[in-house]
Formats: sequence, structure tokens, C-alpha cells
Amino acid sequence: MHFISSSTKRHSQAKAVTREQGQQQTFLRITIAFGLFFLIALFSVSKIQAAEPIKILSFGDSLSAGYQLPSGAGFTDQLQKRLNEEPLAVEVINAAVSGDTTAAGLARLDWSTPDGVDIVLLELGANDALQGLPVDRAKANLAEMIEKFQSRNITVGLIGMQAPPNMGADYIQAFNAIFPALAKQYSVPFYPFFLDGVAAITDLNLSDGMHPNEEGIKIIVKKIAPFVIDIVKSLN
Repeated sequence: MHFISSSTKRHSQAKAVTREQGQQQTFLRITIAFGLFFLIALFSVSKIQAAEPIKILSFGDSLSAGYQLPSGAGFTDQLQKRLNEEPLAVEVINAAVSGDTTAAGLARLDWSTPDGVDIVLLELGANDALQGLPVDRAKANLAEMIEKFQSRNITVGLIGMQAPPNMGADYIQAFNAIFPALAKQYSVPFYPFFLDGVAAITDLNLSDGMHPNEEGIKIIVKKIAPFVIDIVKSLN
């Protein structure tokens, strides 16, 4: 029979305690390191999102330019406010010019599109229809704009327009068909009608009956926001 002295027992117990403490300290160090790594990664992502918002360019005519509306009430301002409600870092830029036809938009595209734009909301064609300009020319201009934007790696959101009812059935049919055809040809996101829910409604338009007032813009933004949000999320 072997006897183990009390000093040997104490020594063995001390070693066991020391080993257990060492394991606990190792686990604690790993936990702290993982936590710090997670916080650093989260902080880095937050900095990137804050420093580099997705830039959305509204490239259109008076309908999206904020024609005769007070500051902050136009399409781009209201869209910015709506998108700020989402967990998205975005900047909406107003590059719409009242009176622009598709030809005028094409002519200014290169110099009026700043560097770093990620998405363009292409809203042109209403003035072509009002002036009865050739449908094939409007389609060609829009096609060239889409190609120019895509060559700069800018995602195009094509926003459709409809010809006014006084233009005649043949013109209306040909003009309205431009936008879905281009969306299909170039595989771009498509919003069928910018003035959906607003066109020809007196209370939602200015006295000219054509341009949306502040309440009209609110409805336009409410309807188009999910379309824009989907495009933004597709880039993320």
C-alpha cells in the first residue's frame, strides 16, 4: 500500500487549480479578442457606409426638377427624405432641367453627370410628347443615354412617361411603347409611369394642370420609393 503525503496532495491540487485558471484566462482572452475584432469590423463597415453613400442622380425634366415648388418640396428633396427613413446611406442629386427633351438631355449628359454616380433615375420624354416630336427619335435618344450611363457603370432606373390624350391614338400607342421596349432591350429596372396616381387630378397639380404640386410629389415619391429602394439594395 502506497501512502500519498498531504504535501503531495496539496501540490497536485494547486497544479489542477493553476491549469483551470489558465484555461479560463485563455478562454477570456479569446472572447475579448473576438469581441474586439467584431467591433472593429462593425466600425469599419459603418465608416465606409457613412463616407461613401450610394449616389442617385435624378436626370429628367421639369416634372422631377421641382418646377415652381418651394425649396425642399421637389421630387429629389422628398425622395431623399423618404430614403433617409430606411437603413440606407444614399445621396439624391437633382440633375433635372425644366423644358428638356430627350435630345436636350442627351446633349448635356456628359457634363451634367458627376463622377461617382451609382444610380440614375432617367425621367425624360414628356416634352417630346407634348411637342409631338418623332417617336423613333425620342427612343433613339433614350437608348443612347442608357448606353452612355451603362458605359460608366451606372445602374439605370428607367421611368416611363405617357403621351397626352390629345396626341391621337397612333402617336400615343407608339410613344407609350418606347419605355417598356427599352427596359427589356437593355435589361434595366423599369417604373411604368412617373405621374401614376397624379396625372389629370386637379388637386395634385399646379394651375397648369401638368406639373405636380407638393402634394402630388408626395404621392409620386410614395409610389416610386419601393422601386428606388430595390435598386439600391441590389447594389449592396
